[in-house]
Amino acid sequence: MKISIQQVMQNSGVQFGTSGARGLVLSMTDEVCFAYTLAFLQAIQAKKGQHIALATDLRPSSPTMAAAVAAAIQHAGLQVDFCGAIPTPALAYYAQEQGIAGIVVTGSHIPFDRNGIKFYSAVGEITKQDEINISLAEVTLPEANLSVALPSVNEAAQESYLTRYLSYFPANIFTGMRLGFYQHSSVARDLLTNLLQKLGAEVIALGRTNEFVPLDTEAVAPDDIARAKNWAKEHQFDAIFSTDGDADRPLIGDENGRWMRGDIVGLLCAQYLQAQAVATPVSCNTSVEKCGSFAQVKRTRIGSPYVIEAMEQLQAAGAENIVGYEANGGFLLGSEMRQNNQNLTPLKTRDAVLPILAILAMTKAKNCKVSELAQHLPARFTASDRLQSIPAQSSRELLQNFAENMSALNGILKPLGAACRQVDLTDGLRITLDNDEIVHFRPSGNAPELRCYAEAGSQASADALVRGALSEIKNRL
Repeated sequence: MKISIQQVMQNSGVQFGTSGARGLVLSMTDEVCFAYTLAFLQAIQAKKGQHIALATDLRPSSPTMAAAVAAAIQHAGLQVDFCGAIPTPALAYYAQEQGIAGIVVTGSHIPFDRNGIKFYSAVGEITKQDEINISLAEVTLPEANLSVALPSVNEAAQESYLTRYLSYFPANIFTGMRLGFYQHSSVARDLLTNLLQKLGAEVIALGRTNEFVPLDTEAVAPDDIARAKNWAKEHQFDAIFSTDGDADRPLIGDENGRWMRGDIVGLLCAQYLQAQAVATPVSCNTSVEKCGSFAQVKRTRIGSPYVIEAMEQLQAAGAENIVGYEANGGFLLGSEMRQNNQNLTPLKTRDAVLPILAILAMTKAKNCKVSELAQHLPARFTASDRLQSIPAQSSRELLQNFAENMSALNGILKPLGAACRQVDLTDGLRITLDNDEIVHFRPSGNAPELRCYAEAGSQASADALVRGALSEIKNRL
């Protein structure tokens, strides 16, 4: 049966978001997963006989979807290199090292009833143009055999990823550190525990569960905020950390159990690596410019493909020591880094492990607590939250109205005690207020949510700005 991906999108609702094709689990049938995989293989012009790396997260629906992906790979005359349940960046790194394409079945941090597929070429994440090519493809589905048994797991991808960090960071660097790991359903829960223990740390497992937890590192649930503080008080940790479901976004807490903002983690990680050029979305803290640590800072739209594009533009312009990071804490390495006579090769996809290791190593190097790391940064604080179950089209129409109607825009700002000074439409609606605070609205690219980011001179002000802004928006929906 011949079918276009446009038809698949229309019939199933499974479409490309900020990162990969995503939709409701009930919509991600064998046919949908098979069709998307064939379209991807066409787009990268995969040759018969080539190996394709395949991995999953720990969602209950992921193995079933992976079985359909594997069937499509075999149907196309290629070989399935099944790497098991491993972090997305581990799969991406393995594919990069082997010079092959890769596919990860994961919904990352999005709600339990959804899932997705991420695609990687031999050189990293697929581009927005690749997404367009996949979306416009036509594929032919067989009448049967849309699912196959998954092959045995190849442990090489996991081992390669561990070696990447064990060879870069000094042996036993974390000796004497007591760390809490909120493991929940993170696909990195065993791998990362093993890695940190090999580097000398004592790691205490917290909150491990076989039920999937959609941990969002940009909008941490109140329960997770409270339990981190309780864990810190009970166990006297040096730090607490976690990741989202597929371990491409970190969540790092200090010795008091206070979760750090992802963009501050990214900034500190960039400083630890002695980066010279930084690519980061418009939603991230302006401390990256104000701190004076970097020769170049390039702002982008939200989403790792845009950060990668910006890093490549910086490299083409002659920049060195290039990194990228997002507000969710995901960190991307745009060029080779060298410290302690060791090289760290580029990895142009979001990674949770590097920023966790860098933050811990920074506390060791400075002989300080995690809570003290950001004290030297300019006093700019960020907050974020979201309104759920808001269709993306409704969000876009609302924001478009505000962008075109200054009276309506100031109508939502007036109760917040401010007025608009400048509007930035790079991605969503980013408003600089007359008091130098920032509020930024944007429809999520992964789920039916309207996200709000804020920046102010204190954490309390940033938190209040997000609450107030979302309340005003909710009243108008």
